[in-house]
Amino acid sequence: MRILIVEDEPQAAERLSLLLTQTLPQSEIVARLDTVKRSVEWLQSGAVDLIFMDIQLADGLSFEIFEQVPVKAPVIFTTAYNEYALKAFKVNSIDYLLKPVDGDELNAALTKWQTLTAQPAAPAKMMESIAYAMQMLTKKYKERFVVKVGEHLRALEVSEIGFFFSQEKTTFAQTADHRKHILDFTLDQLDELLDPRHFFRINRKYIVSMPAIVDMVSYTNSRLKLKLRGMDDNDIIVARERVQEFKDWLDR
Repeated sequence: MRILIVEDEPQAAERLSLLLTQTLPQSEIVARLDTVKRSVEWLQSGAVDLIFMDIQLADGLSFEIFEQVPVKAPVIFTTAYNEYALKAFKVNSIDYLLKPVDGDELNAALTKWQTLTAQPAAPAKMMESIAYAMQMLTKKYKERFVVKVGEHLRALEVSEIGFFFSQEKTTFAQTADHRKHILDFTLDQLDELLDPRHFFRINRKYIVSMPAIVDMVSYTNSRLKLKLRGMDDNDIIVARERVQEFKDWLDR
């Protein structure tokens, strides 16, 4: 098996090479590249069976490689970029390994790769998945909203907003100074527009930020009840199916 490593950290590349030699003794690491430019040049004429690729390289994101040259081999990403968008890899049958790479996780990723490549439509599916993951990781989130204040319009920065809520089919954004502003978006739309590092959809009525949370209390049926700064609603409940994900979000 011919393997290509695209990694700009020498120690990480050396560790991965060692693990691969131990795990796949019959494999050959044909090259170790550290930039988008060198990878594009190499892939224009080189062929491999599997690629291990860091996401953030010295001269840009490795996704730029896919825009410049056809990548015909399946890819396992290695990265320290542990963000929510990386779920796209798991959901869409592309794997990734967090650095420093662990031997057991490497074995699991290789097993998954072998299973996927046995499927007839695997290459096309993988390329489609990489494109989706790229879109997720480079997605730009909403930075401000235009709101009406009396007869005037103003730009409301997302950083000013503590939480969003829906009431009587109207969506509001509430700021740190407890002012409410009507938005021309539904909560479902906002869920796609807001950076998931800073906001979390706890139920059908609320999207909250961490600074807005004053208190959290265990509630019936394994749920959580929240107290939000400047909100009188005493029934702000984290939906049961969202509790664990909410805790993970708080503890990231």
